[in-house]
Order: sequence, then C-alpha cells, then structure tokens
Amino acid sequence: ADGGRMIEALRAAVLGHPVSHSLSPALHRAAYQELGLPWSYDAIDVPSGGLADFLAQMGPEWGGLSLTMPLKVEAVPLMDFVEPLAKVVGAVNTVVIQRFADSRHLVGGNTDVHGVTAALAEAGLERATSAVVLGAGATATSAMAALGHLGVVAPVIVARDRSRAGGLIRAATRMGLRPRMCSFEAAPDEVARAEVVVSTIPADAGAEVGASLIEVPSGAVLLDVVYDPPVTALAARWVALGGVSVGGDRMLLHQAAEQVRLMTGRPAPVAAMDAALRAELNK
Repeated sequence: ADGGRMIEALRAAVLGHPVSHSLSPALHRAAYQELGLPWSYDAIDVPSGGLADFLAQMGPEWGGLSLTMPLKVEAVPLMDFVEPLAKVVGAVNTVVIQRFADSRHLVGGNTDVHGVTAALAEAGLERATSAVVLGAGATATSAMAALGHLGVVAPVIVARDRSRAGGLIRAATRMGLRPRMCSFEAAPDEVARAEVVVSTIPADAGAEVGASLIEVPSGAVLLDVVYDPPVTALAARWVALGGVSVGGDRMLLHQAAEQVRLMTGRPAPVAAMDAALRAELNK
C-alpha cells in the first residue's frame, strides 16, 4: 500500500489564517521534487471554525495537511486518531491521510516539538535544567514539551495574557511538568537566569524583552521562532550579551522535514529543503 502511495500524484497543503506568507509550500515542494514524487502542495486560507468543513469535503486525492494558527487546537477532536505526543501537547500541526479500501482515516501528529528539539540541537543544546518560554499558546506548549524532553521539569512561562494559558497548563499536567507563570514585566529577570529561552511571541514583543536585558548567562541558547526578520531585535541583543542564538527558520525546517517523513513515508531530503528555505528567505 505504501509503495502505491509513493508514486501516486497526491495533494497536500498548509491550512491556516492568515496563510499567504507561509514558507511551507517552498519547503514541501522542494522535498517532493528531490524525492521524485508527483505531489502538489498549496497554501489554503481556512479561518477558525472552518476546519471541519474543509476536512469533510476532501476527496481521495489528498495525502496530507500542515496546520498553522488558528487550527492546531481545533484539529484535535476532528481526527480519527491522535498520536500520543500530539494528544499530550493538545495541538495537531500535521494530518496524515491514511486510506484503507473505501475508508479514510485522519491521523493527527505534532512535529513542532521535533522542530524545537532539532533547532536547539543545532545550537549544541541537548540537555538543560532551566528554561524560559515566552508565550503561552500552541507553539509555546510544543516548546515546553521539547524542553521537557531535554530535562527541564519546571520551565518559566511568560504569559502576556494568563487567561489564554489554560491549554498550556493542562498539557503541562499531562506531561508531569511544573511550569511557573510570570508576568511580561518580569521576563527580563527570568531570562537573565535561564540556560535556554524559547520565544514564541511576535518580534515587536520580543524586542521589548530584549531592550530590558542587561545580561544573559554565557553560552545560553535562544530560539526565537520568528523567522521574519531573520535576526530579530531580541536575538541581536542576546548575541551582543554573549548568548547563542538559533533562528526560527531552523525550527521551521525541521518540523517541515518531519511532516514530509510522516506524509510520504520517506526520509526527508533536509539539505534540499534547507536550500529552498534559504532561497526564499534571501528574496
């Protein structure tokens, strides 16, 4: 069955709102070309509340979906099966469409956790005990899960709006983690003591944190998931203070590579995808 899936011309797409700016098409198309697969990949605008209708109207030509905001949490109850990691995190960013005879099953996965872990590994970080996550949404929850894998059991969560952190707190409980919430105003003090910081907040909000930083631990690692601009104000300040920064494009690359593996059943051609990503970012 997998062999037939490999040579079949299938559709895939990234869904979200807004989605026109997404770099996922460039990454996935480069992968399919390198793998010799006649797959197509598009960006389709689907607003909050619209995912169920989209899934219902999909025909047999579909092979997989990437999901971005605001659909990651909405997708969970719409899946036929949710992989354990995605269930724990409470967010699905990958849908693999499995077909058996006349039936179809939607399998929800989460590759954001892998993306964070792999991006931090590029910066030489494979273990940590103290960490700060800026933000409290679905991406922040995936970052918390990745940090848990690295050994952080009590991450500090900087939430601009604590009322929106319910999903993150529930996920932390499922993971056995003990996050400590702190205010946005307290972020610089917390960041100055952390081995690793993952920022999932917009670039302008991150710039506010960076402007207040006086010091960071030598060699501490920052992953800013924002990839436009390529170097955020927070990242620039971090490096100027002696920290190590890894860009959000690295998380984007690795989470997309894992999506390609899950959707096609083949190892992702990371080098080809990386080249396509760099070409897009240099435009």
